[in-house]
Amino acid sequence: MADIHQTAIVSPKAELAEDVTVGPYAIIEENVTIDSGCKIGSHALIAPGARIARDVKIHHGVVISTVPQDLKFSGEVTTAEIGERTVIREYATVNRGTEDRHRTVVGADCFMMAYSHVAHDCILGDRVILANSANLGGHVVIDDWAIVGGIVPVHQFVHIGTHAMIGGGFRIPMDVCPYALMGGTPTRVVGVNHIGLARRGFSDETIKVIRTAFRIIFRSKLTTAKAFERIDSELPDIPEIRTIREFFESSKRGVNR
Repeated sequence: MADIHQTAIVSPKAELAEDVTVGPYAIIEENVTIDSGCKIGSHALIAPGARIARDVKIHHGVVISTVPQDLKFSGEVTTAEIGERTVIREYATVNRGTEDRHRTVVGADCFMMAYSHVAHDCILGDRVILANSANLGGHVVIDDWAIVGGIVPVHQFVHIGTHAMIGGGFRIPMDVCPYALMGGTPTRVVGVNHIGLARRGFSDETIKVIRTAFRIIFRSKLTTAKAFERIDSELPDIPEIRTIREFFESSKRGVNR
């Protein structure tokens, strides 16, 4: 039987695994599922539509799956999904989806620090980190391993590529290229996230190829089409280059240059 503090309020229509722990004054409403090994901290609110996978740690004051902050929302049934082993720190918030995607997703092994916010219809991949007070607008997509620094506002519909890192305090109004390190005023690509890539096992040769591709794309003043023509003629066809090319080809907001 779940370990539920006597002051917590848990709807009989919520589904909790037998080893879930629920702290003081937490509220778990109906149409919620919480899988094995999860810990729900004191004063947390888990609202209808929450789908929380195994071994998630939710700290004090966190709010999951409340209705979207979207004037178009009309009460449709949607979800907020939290992946396995994700940690959500104090007072962070995740809104559920709207009719656009019908769900908001935070992937596995993510880390949401205190006061961070994931808005409706956002899709976060695995091992994403949101530092303190990072705020995502609606419909944002963040690919695996990306890091968003503290106090960063991310505009709605932005796509942040895999292994990108955004420094603290920088505004993100456009898509962020995979493997990029973002900073400066105005915010721009200041280089390759080489420290992050090295820590994750990328070889020196691969990082060198990515860095050369970045110089061609972001420093040569060539058009995107011409830049990739030059990349094709000068650089090896490795998966990381294909990832960058596909990202540019699929971008809807435009990639921050």
